[in-house]
Order: sequence, then C-alpha cells, then structure tokens
Amino acid sequence: MKIGLMGAGNMATALARGLGEPVLVADVDAPKAEALAAELGGEALASGAEVAERADVVVLCHKPGQLAEVAGQLGGRAKALVSILGGTPVADVEAAYPDTPVYRFMPNIPAEVRQGVLCYAPGALAAKGPEQEVLELFGRVGRVIPIDEALIDAATALMGCGPAFFALTVEALVDAGVRHGLGPEEAGVMAVETMAGTATVLRERGNDARDMRRRVTSPGGSTERGIAALEACGLREAFDEAVDAVVAVGRR
Repeated sequence: MKIGLMGAGNMATALARGLGEPVLVADVDAPKAEALAAELGGEALASGAEVAERADVVVLCHKPGQLAEVAGQLGGRAKALVSILGGTPVADVEAAYPDTPVYRFMPNIPAEVRQGVLCYAPGALAAKGPEQEVLELFGRVGRVIPIDEALIDAATALMGCGPAFFALTVEALVDAGVRHGLGPEEAGVMAVETMAGTATVLRERGNDARDMRRRVTSPGGSTERGIAALEACGLREAFDEAVDAVVAVGRR
C-alpha cells in the first residue's frame, strides 16, 4: 500500500518513521518534505494532486485549518483518506472529500518506535474502502483502539497529550534528583528506565496501577511519605485540570 502524506510535521514524521517504508510527501515547507522523504527513501512531491494520484491512501497531516485548501489541491483524486487532524470530526473531512472513504486516527508520538496508541473512528464509507488494510497498516506502529468519536477529545488528553505529561513528570523528577546531588545524565537514566519498566509491568499485569502503587508503598515507608507529599501538592487535581483543559479545546 503506497502511502502519501499531506504534511511533514512532528506527527507525520513519527508515523512515517514507525511505518519504516518509503512515502510520498508534500508540504508547504518543501525542505521539510524533502528531508523526511530522504530519510525514508521516499519522494517529496510538488503538489497534493500528485500525492493523491500516486498514493493508495493519503494521510492528512496538515493543520486542521487547511482542510478546505488541501481538499482543493487533491481535487477528488484520493482513493482513500486517513485523517489525523486534531479537532476535526470525520463528518467535516467527508464534507470536504465526498464519496471518499475516510478513516480517522488519533495517534501519538510513540508511534515512531512502534509503541504508539492510535484511537480509531471510521467514516460512513469506511467499509467500502480498504478498511482492513488501513487498520493493519496503522497497527504496525502501535495499538489501535476503536472508539466512539464523541470520546476522542477525552482520549486525546490521555494518549495524545500523555507523552508530554509523562515527559514533564520525568523532567520534574530529574530536577529534584539533581537538586539532591545526582548528575543530570544518571538521574535521567534512572527516571526514564524506571518509567519504562513500570509501564512494562503494568502492561503485563493488566494495567492495574493501584495494585502497582500498593506493591511499592510499604506502610510507614519512604514511598508512602512521597505519595503523601504528591497528594498534598494536588497531583490528582493537576491531572484533572490538564484533561479538562484539553477536552475544552477540542469542544470549541
């Protein structure tokens, strides 16, 4: 399946790297498209029309506000469309591309190393297009989770923004370790590897975060004191507000 990318930004790059095969790329920033194509042995094209004509599926990775403009460039040539446009319902994409099968995915950056999460909402014509092939293709870069499209904003707060939230947590933990004398590099390794190992245990033990927390938190021990400090500083409330803020943006 030949993949065409309309856009060569961060998420397009992560997907392309995760897929690990030559892609056709078009972007208003031609050097950016050329760099991505060169990295993967693909080809940077001068127009969206050419991408649509040559690709089996076109992935819309441009800015959401460019939906109508890019649809005009493609001119109904696309055989099938994957949209990863934030805040853009399937119905809006279908209105811009009538009679074209549309598949909406919300991926995250770990797709770059094939450890992504991709929420999926099919369009009305999905079954009439290469749906199974598209699902298999994107399943190569992570776990595909079918979801009611009405819940995508909430899902985005967890899996789309989550990598940045987790990265901020690592930054804060490393900074605290450095303040107590650890070197930045060794503190970074400790925090990142501990996060990775914890995620692996959670994945293999049924995603039971409460059980993991209880296993590490001995009564009266140092972890209990640390957890109490985090709770006192409003950790849960902070995540509640972060998710609320993301969902509110999606519902504008």
